[in-house]
Amino acid sequence: MEKVLASANEAMERKYDLESRGFTLDKTAARVAEVLGMKPEDVWAQGRYCHIVEARSLLCYWAVRELGITMSSIARRLNISVPAVSKSTIRGEKLAKDGKYLLAG
Repeated sequence: MEKVLASANEAMERKYDLESRGFTLDKTAARVAEVLGMKPEDVWAQGRYCHIVEARSLLCYWAVRELGITMSSIARRLNISVPAVSKSTIRGEKLAKDGKYLLAG
């Protein structure tokens, strides 16, 4: 039980730290573009091109898991369904771990 509480506390501290540093969904999208070497507007682009899917997946992962933004608000912003955001979040987690990408140091 203590491990669960410690983990939740750590996640909340990380979220507030990122918020205090000014991380919003738009700033997170800019960070995604930076680490993947693309233009920030490409992160918001529609389509199933590999680089766009990767960018949106990483965005979903960081937004949901790091910033605590709801999947429904991300779905509206990206014009996709909530289940699509959920799948993207899982893909984004794998991408972040494999590429050792961090939202902020």
